[in-house]
Amino acid sequence: MGCFWAGDSLFGATPGVIRTCVGYAGGLKDNPAYSNLGDHTEVIDIEYDPEVITYKQLLNLFWNNHEYGLTKFVKRQYISLILYHNDEQRILAEKSRDYLQREKNEKFITEISPFRKFYPAEDYHQKYRLQQHPWLLENIGLKGGSEDLRNCPLAAKLNGYLVGVATLDEFERQVPSLGLSDKVLQYVRKYVIERHGNGLYC
Repeated sequence: MGCFWAGDSLFGATPGVIRTCVGYAGGLKDNPAYSNLGDHTEVIDIEYDPEVITYKQLLNLFWNNHEYGLTKFVKRQYISLILYHNDEQRILAEKSRDYLQREKNEKFITEISPFRKFYPAEDYHQKYRLQQHPWLLENIGLKGGSEDLRNCPLAAKLNGYLVGVATLDEFERQVPSLGLSDKVLQYVRKYVIERHGNGLYC
């Protein structure tokens, strides 16, 4: 999809997605790092509730939100990549790709491969957009650059809201489940309003 900060924001704020974590996968090199990815790609590990959002819906978000790499190769770090965990996911990914290629009359170069291993990215990459708001982090009890950001469902949501992933109506529907103070809600709401539709990308 491109830079994993954008995908992390997009998927994190999507209803039904529980947690996200950015990292590296798809290659054979052991212990990749941002400065030495080898044959790996920037990816997002997504935990979701299939009762709320389906794998097919997640695929639709994937296909319709590429920064680059869907139809033209850039470099391995940013390729369009789907890593499937079972045959059902593989079949759904291939069918959705084939359908959209016909609809758009374009050739996608997306790689659809079996999942091997996921390596979490360095802490400063996790919930990167949220980490630009130290006041907010302090008021929700999280530290920037901490491992907690990888595992916190609230951090995943806020990371997307702050760049305008949700409409104001979508955000307001989620407000009762967020457990935030009025002061924090006012802060986040301001960004939802100002940044919706401005784009996600790095």
